[in-house]
Order: sequence, then structure tokens, then C-alpha cells
Amino acid sequence: MMLLFIRCQMSSSGQIAPSANPAIGCLKKAIGTALFCLLILFAGGADLLPAQTQTFRAGASLSNITPPLGEPIVGNWNSPPATYVHDQLYAKTLVLDDGDNRLVFVLVDNVGVNREVFDAAKSLVRNETGLAKENMLMAATHTHSSISAGGEGEKRRGWHYGEPLGEYQRFLARRIADGVRVAMENLQPAEIGWGSVDAPEHVFNRRWIMEEPVLNPLGTKDKAQMNPGHQNPALVEPAGPIDPEVSFIAVQSTEGTPISVLGNYSLHYIGGVTGGHLSADYFAVFGDRLKELLQADRRHPPFVGIMSNGTSGDINNLNFAEARERKPPYEQMQMVGRDVAEKVHRVYQTLEFREWVPLRTAQSELTLEVRRASPQIRANMEKVRDRPEGADPLFHRLEKVYAGRIAQLEEEWPDQIDIPLQTFGIGELGVSAIPFEVFAETGLEIKEDSPFTDTFTIELANGSYGYLPTPQQHDLGGYETWLSTNRVEKKASEKIVAELMRLFNEAQSNQ
Repeated sequence: MMLLFIRCQMSSSGQIAPSANPAIGCLKKAIGTALFCLLILFAGGADLLPAQTQTFRAGASLSNITPPLGEPIVGNWNSPPATYVHDQLYAKTLVLDDGDNRLVFVLVDNVGVNREVFDAAKSLVRNETGLAKENMLMAATHTHSSISAGGEGEKRRGWHYGEPLGEYQRFLARRIADGVRVAMENLQPAEIGWGSVDAPEHVFNRRWIMEEPVLNPLGTKDKAQMNPGHQNPALVEPAGPIDPEVSFIAVQSTEGTPISVLGNYSLHYIGGVTGGHLSADYFAVFGDRLKELLQADRRHPPFVGIMSNGTSGDINNLNFAEARERKPPYEQMQMVGRDVAEKVHRVYQTLEFREWVPLRTAQSELTLEVRRASPQIRANMEKVRDRPEGADPLFHRLEKVYAGRIAQLEEEWPDQIDIPLQTFGIGELGVSAIPFEVFAETGLEIKEDSPFTDTFTIELANGSYGYLPTPQQHDLGGYETWLSTNRVEKKASEKIVAELMRLFNEAQSNQ
């Protein structure tokens, strides 16, 4: 741009005349230049000047949630009291901030956390920081080596929303909120990247089609069976796919210091713990090994390695087509956790970290019908309840357990429930959150249909409502489909996927 300045002054007649005094002319030239620059700014010329860039920030934290010894450990058919802490349990938090929006991830070492506990934690965070609840994603890892966050005994399977929280539930909500606040205090200028790697050797579909239908505790027959036994001669084929992908988000300081890695893998849990031990399972092994590989020990704030559960409702670490290899306690979870961390670390070293990406969120409540017992199942369970204790089972060794659980579902659960669904947008990465144990095929469908370039799903997020088989898997039957193990309508998975796609598009439009 060429600018032409003319030295001039006003004559007594109001006409423009050449300046007679050079000093006055220079002064007027300077004033004129300044006024012209101001005119450019206020006339829309500000975009000619360099824009101030926004700062991307990240922070992470560990909040100890290890329960007292003596409480019953849940996740298996028996509930031994906790007698030993093998490794501490945590609520692990990652906070991302793009200057306009702030997103929170919290992963809790528990088999499943009721919505009312997460809602209580979110209310504490909102009241103490002002952050909106829809910007917080809280989920359970699904370790089977901790105590219940849903109430004692069979009460945890009932409907208790709106009732006062129990002692450990209150403790958990407070410690989650504390962890979020600490992570916010740890926010610092950061860079972000994400990637993925396949680890198919650790994941197997645990549901198998059997040669002959199998009688279940409800008195009906299943075509598919969960955990049917190693090298069972009646095995035909797995009833569904696996998802081998390990997705992850990584954040580091602008100087390159690792802050946190949030992984996502569709593997139920490993187990293999000593009875009575509290443990965070392979989820903790992953984080610890990654910290070693990144040489991030003994730093303040500490590096936080997090593993979230993907869509693993029908997936575990057991290959039933082969003979089972017996191993000492904790050996298998150490092997899997370390191997997955090492795979992620190799990809981490190739990441292109970004100085800034936009953050978006969208959330909704979806109404689902609660399943009810058919006349046949109702009649079968009545027969079971009438049988004396100690009598041989009519259908299955677990029939009395299910007779009680189905009665509880019929009596306590409402006809409809509203479930929270949530999506995050992190640049071209989409994250969905579902409050169920989701089948791998549903997670694969979400990845395929998502409008984002990369996508993963965190299950048992913002609540815990049981298993979520697809309609086709309902037809096959099996543990995950049994009434009270699954509590919602058979088409729920399809409705959830459709709503998540709508939320993904909404999150993109919020950019």
C-alpha cells in the first residue's frame, strides 16, 4: 500500500494552504499519521495487523480413591472382603483448554459407577469452579478388584436415583471433584496429539456360537454362550468381532515435557489377582509403564498415564480356541499392560503435536424403555423361587440369583429411564461416551459412521446401566442378554448410535 502525506494547514478563510512553518508542518504530519492509523483500525483494518493467538493448555492429576479394607470386593460371583492393597486405586483426570472451551476426562478405578455418584461429583466441580456439567466426561475403568460404588450387595442392582449416597459413594464423589480441581490448577501451555496402534493379540470375543442351544438361568435356551470353556468341543465360532485398535490422546508442555496420555482399548479387564486384593488391573500397569518409557518419573505435577475402557462388553483376554495357560497372580495383567504401553509409546514418538485445536462438546438425554419379563420367564422364575434351598436346579446353577434380580428389576426399576449421552470434539478427533458395557461391533459402527476423522468410545461413562447387546446379539442369547444383566429395550444400541451421530454433528457445528 502506498500512502501520500501532504503538509498543510488551514488559512483564515478556511481554505487549505501550504504550511509556512516547517516545525508546525512536521507536528501536523505526525498527528495526521497517527489519526490515519486509528482510522484504519476502527474502519476494519485491524485484520491487517497480526492476530493474538489463543493458548492451548492441559493439566492432569491423580486422586486416591482406595477404599478401606474389610469392604466386599465386587465384580465376580462371590464378594470376598478386601484384605490387602496390591496397588492404589485412583480417579485420574485430564483437563484440556483451548482458551474458549474446557473439557474434562475422569477415569475411575471401579467396576462401574452409578450416575448419581458422577452427578454429585459434577455438581461439586460446577459449584466450585463454574465449569458446566456437559463439559465433564467421567467413566469407570471396569477393574473387577475394588468395592462397589453402587451400594451394598444386591442393592447396587436396584433403582436408587435420588436417594442419599452411601459412605464410599460420598467419598468417591468428593475425591473425583478434588482431582478435577487439582488438574485445573495444573493447567499449563501445552501441545496435543493423538494416534492409534493395533494390538489384536490381547483381545478375543468371549461369546461363542455353540453346536447345540444351551439352557440358561431364565429357563430358555441360548445359541451363544459367554466363556464356554477352553477347547470346548461344542464351539462353532465367535459370536462377534473384536476391535484391536488402541487409540490415545497425548499432551505435553510447550517445552516437550509429557503431561498425560489417555488411552482407549476395548478389553474388558484382565484379572488374575489374589483373592481379597484391591487392584486397578492392567489399566494401572499401562499408565505406570508409559511413565517409565517417557522418563516421566518423580515430576511435579506428575505425569498421568490413563487407560479408558472402549467397547468391550463381549471382549476379554481369553482365547477359548486354545488350551488355557495357568499363570501366577498378576503376571498376565503385567504382560498385557506393559505391551500395550510399549506399542503406544512407539507411535507416541512419531506424533506431530499441535499448538492449538478447537474443543467442542454436545450432550443429550435419551429415553429408553426398561425391559420386562415375558410371561414365560415370569412363570419360570416363580417356579425357581418356590423351590426349597438346596434343591437341584431346574434350569441352571444361577437360576435363584436371577430369580431375585429379575424380581428386583420388575419391582424397583421405572418403565422408562433417561440415559446421558455425550460427545467431545478435539480437533478432528471425536470421542463418544456411553453409560453401558458396549459390544465391540457397536464401537466399530460408531467409528465407521462418525463424521470425525478419528473416533473412539468410552464405555461405562457418566453412569452404569448394564450390558448393551445389539438386536442381533439379543437373538443369540447368552449372559450379556439375560434380563437384569441387560435392562433396556432390545433396540437400545441402535437408538444410541443414531443419537451419538447427531451429537457428533452438533459438536462439529459448535466449532
